[in-house]
Amino acid sequence: MSSLDAIQSPADLRKLPVDALPGVARDMREFLVETVSKTGGHLAPSLGVVELTLALHYVYDTPTDRIVWDVGHQAYGHKILTGRKGRFGTLRQLGGISGFPRRDESPYDAFGTAHGSTSISAALGMAAARDLVGDTYNVVAVIGDGALTGGLAYEGLNNAGDLKKNLLVILNDNDFSISPNVGGISRYLTRITSAPVYRQIEADVWDLLGHVPLVGVKAREATKRVKESLKTLVVPNLFFEELGFKYFGPVDGHDVKELVRLLGELKEIKGPVFLHLRTVKGKGYAPAEQNAPKFHGLGKFDKVTGSTEASTGATYTQVFAQSVIDEAERDPRVVAITAAMPDNTGLSAFQERFPERFFDVGMAEQHAVCFAAGLATAGAVPVAAIYSTFLQRAYDQIVHDVMLQKLHVVLAVDRAGLVGEDGASHHGVFDIAYLRSLPDMVLMAPRDENELRSMMRTAVAHEGGPIAVRYPRAPVEGVAPEPARLLEIGKGQVLREGEDVALVALGTMVMPALAAAERLAKEGIKATVFDARFVQPIDAEALRRFARRIGRIVTIEEAVLAGGFGSAVLESLANDNLTTPVLRLGIPDRLVPHGTRAQLLDQLGLTPEGIAKSVQAWTSDTAPVLP
Repeated sequence: MSSLDAIQSPADLRKLPVDALPGVARDMREFLVETVSKTGGHLAPSLGVVELTLALHYVYDTPTDRIVWDVGHQAYGHKILTGRKGRFGTLRQLGGISGFPRRDESPYDAFGTAHGSTSISAALGMAAARDLVGDTYNVVAVIGDGALTGGLAYEGLNNAGDLKKNLLVILNDNDFSISPNVGGISRYLTRITSAPVYRQIEADVWDLLGHVPLVGVKAREATKRVKESLKTLVVPNLFFEELGFKYFGPVDGHDVKELVRLLGELKEIKGPVFLHLRTVKGKGYAPAEQNAPKFHGLGKFDKVTGSTEASTGATYTQVFAQSVIDEAERDPRVVAITAAMPDNTGLSAFQERFPERFFDVGMAEQHAVCFAAGLATAGAVPVAAIYSTFLQRAYDQIVHDVMLQKLHVVLAVDRAGLVGEDGASHHGVFDIAYLRSLPDMVLMAPRDENELRSMMRTAVAHEGGPIAVRYPRAPVEGVAPEPARLLEIGKGQVLREGEDVALVALGTMVMPALAAAERLAKEGIKATVFDARFVQPIDAEALRRFARRIGRIVTIEEAVLAGGFGSAVLESLANDNLTTPVLRLGIPDRLVPHGTRAQLLDQLGLTPEGIAKSVQAWTSDTAPVLP
């Protein structure tokens, strides 16, 4: 019997003796590996914080006390301890629990997170609100070393040190060591300096020195210099103390009993506290320890061997990656930028081929875009590959640093559209709406891998300012390869002729539109299918032609309808004083949950069957309007 069976909530965990916690940690790891091998998910991050998760819920009175997980992909153990073990088999499945903390899923999820560097700011806000109403609960922010590369984390640290609220920030350092782990001496000093008696002696001595006439101030300064010299020698992290935090660490993040003791003592310290833990990503599962990047986030796998299901073919990301290499071979000005995603954006291959022209800026999308702008001013052609949902963070830089200066920056907008199991936080459905409003921004989307190669060729050659290519997290269409070519900016392509309705589709929706046209033909409805290619500038000439010759237009996009491609079509028609009926198909005004991409497209009616059904119903009720 697993020790987890008796734990339905953190209250049950707190009934156990502390000596039982290592056994619970072992059982939790076994459960995580067993379940995630069947569902897929972020395994290695959660394995690395098992002991920390247990210690936090053991020491703190959650959910009254608040735990804020940065990114949140390490919160699987937290979900198991907080009443969701019975549903854990539904992780990331349609209708199941989310892979990230969600406030509407559990009162134990204090803050919804799905990207990095947010925990400190959010936790500080909670602490400030707590003090405003005179409450006394504790607030803890858990942040990884990767998330600490984001500027927002330092903004939060800076403000926390200034406000001096009671707040604990825990750094889960599992890869990039901010300071070296100096073993037993560090642990010994941490244990001493965290003890209440030490802090009291320190405070008493400080107060006493301040009252000694004449020499008090000098004595205080001398004492401070000695203390800082010692800390610099043994624990070189004065940076955090200069910000206003009391720093402790590095500490072994896998010694659960020591963590319980230490957290219990740190809970009594007033003001902002910073605890530095050293952990092993994937801890306790050999395949994950040996290949943490692979097991950071993955699909189903064999829990015995760690082997994953074989790939069924190339993806748009892989085609993009090879396209950038091809363009860099042709043009020595091309450089590639990623924000802590070299593997997932496919740019690891570029890094191997052109290491001096590759830049990983960390989890810092704002910096990535501004950095790209700087490169562009000096004659480079930067290609910044960033997930659509994460590019939202850099919107101000896109506007002020790139667009206003009309700089030739190529934005490779990966994971555009529905991404599947990661859910609403990761769906790339807003990029059309937030990019197409910018003057001089060129925005395009490929229907297949050949078009993506040609769009990358076009983007690199374009000299008229910023240009963006959006492409999905999906396998390619499998069309016969064609050489990349330059596309005429703002011009789409008719793929099928018909006189009853014009299906104007963008990117991933072009192939489903063609298949829908086949189905409609069997019902006696002849459809033109038009690959728009460009959202901005839009092919106004083609739209005028469809309005005047056909009189009915259907727009199809894998993005939000509000402000999206369909809205751009309506605006273009309005500019020409055309009152053509338009049916817009896309993502409605609601958040789309997690599930496979195929399941979500089916629910939204963005499959060939769904498109054909919507068009057939609409055309039966709508007469064409010709000018």
